[in-house]
Amino acid sequence: MGETTSGALRLYELTGAHDEVRFSPYCWRIRLALAHKGLAAETVPWRFTEKNAIAFSGQGRVPVLVDGARSVHDSWAIAEYLEAGYPDRPSLFGGAAGHGVARFVNQWTNEVLHPAISRAIVFDLPAIIHAKDRDYFRTSREAAYGTTFEAMAAGREDALAALRRAPPHAAPAAQHARGAALPGRGGAGLRRPHRLRRLPVGAHRHRDGDGRGGRPGGRMVRADAGRLRRPRAGRPTGDRRLTATALTQGDLLPMM
Repeated sequence: MGETTSGALRLYELTGAHDEVRFSPYCWRIRLALAHKGLAAETVPWRFTEKNAIAFSGQGRVPVLVDGARSVHDSWAIAEYLEAGYPDRPSLFGGAAGHGVARFVNQWTNEVLHPAISRAIVFDLPAIIHAKDRDYFRTSREAAYGTTFEAMAAGREDALAALRRAPPHAAPAAQHARGAALPGRGGAGLRRPHRLRRLPVGAHRHRDGDGRGGRPGGRMVRADAGRLRRPRAGRPTGDRRLTATALTQGDLLPMM
């Protein structure tokens, strides 16, 4: 991953039965962020039931990054820490506009894409995780989903069909709705559209390995249902309506 300025970075990552099996997408985000910035880090294998190993971070999920005397948890918080703490290295976001876009894509992936994937594969994971984690993993995930692994396995084809129906255009739709500046428009951002509607996307988070999970319901987000306007002139750019049909109600990822 290159050379670090301090030589003190240490990354705790979710691991399967074998140390080389690192299957958490949240931990991989930080591996890629470190590689992009050219920072080396010692990687420490961590398993679901090894809560004491990261108790120093004040919580029980990975990734956890240790930089000297400081520890940071949650993949997005770690990315922001690396961006602020190592400004002389290549930027992860490329400025405020990129930060806003990355923030929404991060949330959309957590709340729409990962849940769709998890319903198709979560019941396969006990085969690769450590034996000491299997009871905990099954009990916690079945409670989060409100069903058994056997029932989810029987519905794999339905889960795969739901995954194929998750169109990527939902992310930019809600991004516009939140009024974030977008790149490639001469530096100008986009104002919040004048007409918004609210869509349920799921709440009640249960986290393990920086994962997201639980039952649907509760929290709402606003999605674009109106015309986009440029802030400098306050004039509509045209009738460019964006739908958010992919932001549907569903479980958040309870597997990693």
